[in-house]
Amino acid sequence: MLLDTLLAANRESPDTLAVDDGRLELTYRRLTLLARVMARLVRRETAVDRVGIMLPASAVFPASLFGVLWAGKIAVPLNFLLNPETVAGVVRDSGIDLILTIRHFEEFAGGLPARLLFVDELPLKRRVLMEMARSAPPVPDGGPHDTAVLLYTSGTTAEPKGVQLTHQNLQSNGADTIHSLKIPPSQRFLNFLPPFHVYGLTGNVIIPIMLKSTVYAMPRFSPISVVKKIAEKRISMMLAIPSMYAAILKTKSARREQFESIDLAVSGGEPLSAKLRAGFEERFGVRLYEGYGLSETSPIIAASATEADRPGTVGKPIRNVEVKLVDDDGREIGQGADGEILVRGPGVMKGYYNKPEETAAVLDADGWFKTGDIGRFDADGYLSITGRAKEMLIIGGENVYPREIEAAIEQHEDVVQAAVIGVPDESRGEIPVAFVLRRDGAEVDGSEIRQFVKRLLAGFKVPKKVIIRDELPTGPTGKILKRKLHELL
Repeated sequence: MLLDTLLAANRESPDTLAVDDGRLELTYRRLTLLARVMARLVRRETAVDRVGIMLPASAVFPASLFGVLWAGKIAVPLNFLLNPETVAGVVRDSGIDLILTIRHFEEFAGGLPARLLFVDELPLKRRVLMEMARSAPPVPDGGPHDTAVLLYTSGTTAEPKGVQLTHQNLQSNGADTIHSLKIPPSQRFLNFLPPFHVYGLTGNVIIPIMLKSTVYAMPRFSPISVVKKIAEKRISMMLAIPSMYAAILKTKSARREQFESIDLAVSGGEPLSAKLRAGFEERFGVRLYEGYGLSETSPIIAASATEADRPGTVGKPIRNVEVKLVDDDGREIGQGADGEILVRGPGVMKGYYNKPEETAAVLDADGWFKTGDIGRFDADGYLSITGRAKEMLIIGGENVYPREIEAAIEQHEDVVQAAVIGVPDESRGEIPVAFVLRRDGAEVDGSEIRQFVKRLLAGFKVPKKVIIRDELPTGPTGKILKRKLHELL
């Protein structure tokens, strides 16, 4: 059971600081006691076996998560960055009738079809003191294949689907990531990723507890505040998406010495450009190690490690995770060729909640999960992500993956980020169109970018049109919403 990770940390390191969000500091003893308090509250407040959690990165999030599990129920983290109508659909689909939240989200959550319990208005310190005099509630019966967390995809391409992650899924992925990256215990994590996303959930909640480490939580991302916190708390490990690292790099006041304590900085969630990676290391002396994963895989599939890092790849599959590449007919292909990435291992989800047809479409009887991503293995087993199967363009009969074009554009010194989509064309089937976010103060135009890319790519891959934008539409985790780009044409 996932709860065992917290109980083990409490037994072995009760006085170690577990989490500090600036308002509430909890040792592992206090975190466990607060989880017990939350378990009793949840049991009293609802008979439904799923409970919503709408909380930012904070000390009370892990207490609520493990409290829900201690109550023998399933946690449903809710994405407060989506619109209320979408979240209401998630609430109805999951069947929850209770949401643990804070008064800050009252206006947003007030219209949702569930009762709200404002945990920031509870006398938590007094209840923790009272809990010290009580016997611990019984650990619920259950097995490793029971669902622990129902995590909804962000819905960037369709309706959000509930990903059923089991106790084994999350425990094994955390343990195998720690092993593969050789992360020692007693780290100091900085957590500013939203915990409703599996990257933040596994990376900044579950893994730190497994390592009996300390997490400094920030409810919202601010590059200036992040830099200050890194220096103040001597942060040793941080996880972020590339756009966050880019924002930190653009912070003029940041100094190299403020990053001296960083031992491991992991980038995931979207492609990491070579330019951003090089710029971050040159300015701050911090190498960014890229990883790859999905909500459905708990999430880590592959990751770079300090001893085995190959820029331009996402590293090798972590321990106990199998990866194979297949062609359009489902036949396995060898190194050097592009194919759809299929994954099998203990971290692969149980299935989509109440969606057997959608589950069957991506998860076969042998346990192989179809990611929808296109990848390539090199001779040494390093995996590169070359595109999305659903984003693949067919230009004059040739398969073209937008990521290849985007990577070429992003090599231009005045380009911050690029996104490429395909639009119908009578003569070629499709043609690529690029949306480009340029560096502040830069005057580069679309014609110059096209000429630049012509030197790097075959002619049919060069965007027929380049649209310069001051901003690009992004989802809750910073990913560019390509369906929104079509609306801008």
